[in-house]
Amino acid sequence: MSSRSTFALVTGAARGIGKAIAIKLAADGYHVLINYRSNDAEAEKTIAQIVENGGVASLLKFNVSDREEVTRVLGGWLEQHPDSVIEVLINNAGIRNDNLLMWMEPADWDGVIDTNLTGMYNVTKTLINQMLLNRYGRIVNIVSLSGLKGVAGQMNYSAAKAGVIGATKALAQEVGKRGITVNAVAPGYIKTDMTQDINEKEAKVMIPANRFGEPEEVAELVSFLASRKASYITAEVISINGGLYS
Repeated sequence: MSSRSTFALVTGAARGIGKAIAIKLAADGYHVLINYRSNDAEAEKTIAQIVENGGVASLLKFNVSDREEVTRVLGGWLEQHPDSVIEVLINNAGIRNDNLLMWMEPADWDGVIDTNLTGMYNVTKTLINQMLLNRYGRIVNIVSLSGLKGVAGQMNYSAAKAGVIGATKALAQEVGKRGITVNAVAPGYIKTDMTQDINEKEAKVMIPANRFGEPEEVAELVSFLASRKASYITAEVISINGGLYS
């Protein structure tokens, strides 16, 4: 990291995988900006845990799918902190709203695409110029097994995550010469709120590792990709799913 104040922004960091990533990046020495949309209590818990571990973090509340709000809050933060640089961006914010296509309402499609795919665009677009000027950056997009193989009942989610995978590969081509890497991490079944409705005992039979993953395991992978050690890895989609699919 450079001598200036260096920051990492993690979207959707109040709970689950995002929280684990935020805690790990704080342990790595970054001042972590914890983005979240609405759950103040959980966001405060994430900060408290980071501080308890000796790290530094701040809250940055905005809805990634609201372009004006992203510009106002995140763009405003950049203007207010001209001597600070966000070196690491983890696009983790995401929602699921599962249904078979025959029953999927337009709002179910739009909401999932807007948060998972357009949200990634909104945040990355706001930060990319600073990374280009700084000639350094790490962007890690959290995608999904669903975006690689498609999952019945998740046409909206599969489409959104597949879109992020395509965007990851394209952006990596654009910014590679400026020392910026862009990668995607595709978790399988991880123990979070998003998988609490899945019967682990039944589902783990399909997984060679015979268990669900832990958010901290995903965070370790993201930490490596966000480090200088991973400078020759870009445009990659790395699965972390216990061997379920690759």
